[in-house]
Amino acid sequence: MITFKRSVNGKHALFACFLIFISCMAAGCKRAPEAVTRTDFVLDTVATVTIYAQEERDKAEEILDSAFSEIRRYEKLFSTEIEGSDVMRINNAEGAKTFVSPETAELIDIAVKYSRLSDGAFDITIRPVSKLWDFKDPEAAPPDGKEIKKALKHVGYENIILDREDKSVILSDSEAEIDLGGIAKGYIADRIKELLVEKGISSAIINLGGNVLLVGSKPGNIPFKVGIEKPFSGEQMIKILDISDVSMVTSGNYQRYFIYRDRLYHHILDTGTGYPIESALNSVTVLTEHSVDGDALSTAFFCLGREGSSALMEKLKEQGIEIKGLYFIDDKDHIEVEYVNAP
Repeated sequence: MITFKRSVNGKHALFACFLIFISCMAAGCKRAPEAVTRTDFVLDTVATVTIYAQEERDKAEEILDSAFSEIRRYEKLFSTEIEGSDVMRINNAEGAKTFVSPETAELIDIAVKYSRLSDGAFDITIRPVSKLWDFKDPEAAPPDGKEIKKALKHVGYENIILDREDKSVILSDSEAEIDLGGIAKGYIADRIKELLVEKGISSAIINLGGNVLLVGSKPGNIPFKVGIEKPFSGEQMIKILDISDVSMVTSGNYQRYFIYRDRLYHHILDTGTGYPIESALNSVTVLTEHSVDGDALSTAFFCLGREGSSALMEKLKEQGIEIKGLYFIDDKDHIEVEYVNAP
């Protein structure tokens, strides 16, 4: 508690305030961190970035401007739908060499690594099959089985020939195509985290349509509370985690689907059959340091199921890739397995 002596001319009080001001400057006093949030529709989803900034609000808004500008820049590289994107040029090249950005080359390299580790359970060459399905239309019907069978002939990550030196990609099957949708959001989240840290942000939440990446903890070194959604519940949470400085990614059959003749068809496709994975699981949530790892692995673990995931876990340990948390939720909404090693 600070008290002041009465003074006729106020000089004592003025001098005391001056000393407090000087002491605060010497001690490096800062503004209390303020949460500043931006939400926009990018990457075909609703994305939200929240930063806890000590800067003036205008400066914080400038940082968020930069973050969303970068998200859109990456979208223009990785999209299968945007004219002139690296991915569209690769898919339209009919097997010819395509020169791409360093970021696209890096992401494809990571994707191929996870395709090998998962024995093709995760495979970005699923595009010839996935484009036959329309999971945005709740009234959709499954594609013709003959078309699926024909498209499957062009699925196989072995068709990707990547030259990291000259940043070029060749698809050895001229009818093969790639889709980075199963890993791009994780990669972009990691890059946005780097951008925020470079700009002095030590506490933030990056949420790219369910891909959540936490920067540090909340002000005061308080963990963030992040929920794992109960499938098909309308955003009801089945578990709340207290976590910091970690990525959390969920893959589930409830995220994009349609029902046809009383059967649910979801968007996670079996690279062997071309149809949605048949599983006793409703979702898999993975916690990792880097979101790009969690993005690929959540899909791979969902496709492999609990039993098949054990072999992948062993491969990850050999590669030095650490899983900080792994949650399988079965079709009765029970958390079957909890592996927790998160901060």
